[in-house]
Amino acid sequence: MAKIMVVDDETDLEILIKQKFRKQIRQNEYEFVFAVNGKDALDKLAEHPGVDIVLSDINMPEMDGLTLLSELHESSPLIKAVIVSAYGDMENIRVAMNRGAFDFITKPINFEDLTLTMEKTLKHAKEIRKTLQAIKENNILKMYVDENVLNFMGGQEYESKIMANESIEGTVMFVDVCGFTKISETTSPDVVVTMLNTYFDAMVKEIMEQNGIIDKFIGDAVMAVFRGEYHLDRAIDAALAIRNQVNLLPKEEGKETYQPKVSIGIKSGEMISGNIGSATLKRLDYTVIGDTVNTAARLQDAAKENQIIICEGCYEQVKEAFKCENLGSINMKNKAQPLTVYNVIE
Repeated sequence: MAKIMVVDDETDLEILIKQKFRKQIRQNEYEFVFAVNGKDALDKLAEHPGVDIVLSDINMPEMDGLTLLSELHESSPLIKAVIVSAYGDMENIRVAMNRGAFDFITKPINFEDLTLTMEKTLKHAKEIRKTLQAIKENNILKMYVDENVLNFMGGQEYESKIMANESIEGTVMFVDVCGFTKISETTSPDVVVTMLNTYFDAMVKEIMEQNGIIDKFIGDAVMAVFRGEYHLDRAIDAALAIRNQVNLLPKEEGKETYQPKVSIGIKSGEMISGNIGSATLKRLDYTVIGDTVNTAARLQDAAKENQIIICEGCYEQVKEAFKCENLGSINMKNKAQPLTVYNVIE
């Protein structure tokens, strides 16, 4: 239903409007709100949210229509106004347009012309609201969906290619909050969520600073992907910054004192990037998979508090840029041979 406000000090106009649009009113196409001047209109706008358009006379007591236009432009810019007045000279028309009027109709009213103008104005107002809603939804979507997914969705043929994937070179990083599972068992859920969001916020800022992509949050862990030039170096820089920032976070006082620490695993190499899941059920996850991803997760499992663990292959690529210590060899699940690992110190 379109909600229309009519502002005019001639009370006969209210009766005439209700007669001329009785069919639309009965069919719930239009709802009219009436005001006798600009001041009354502003008061009633507060009482009747959702007004789409205003039809206003110019010459009225207390507050005229041109002043009302200025007030509407400041307080309710989404509401489109049409001036309906006997003062149809060019000067008034120009002042009205400069103050934000969408259109101008002269009295005596031609109701066929008024109807067409109302429909045109309502269409314009609804298009603006729809656009703003889309922007709002898009901004909300960006909080939940990775930028690569949004770019992929923007492609003209994304529906036909939705299950397509590609092989990429990149670096995967897993960051886990150490000992958080234990603290969550003795702390109220709302406090747990607040604590975790604080830690994640510190991590995400450093990942984004290095142009990393947040792939997903997994309980109290974060999975991030780095692509492009120096992806491994940027991942390690992000890891070092995360470790430093988390170490600066204050202790949490409760049933037991908790000082947040992180353990991090990083692996660089080839992986498959694409939508994983069921297109039929419309449940997909845009992510990366492969041995590189699995190894990064295993390296994080092996890492202790404040350790950033990389494999020997990664160490050879960055040994001149970062100070690392050899931790020896470890056995990893589904790996036939032990893996030599290094802890990145600085």
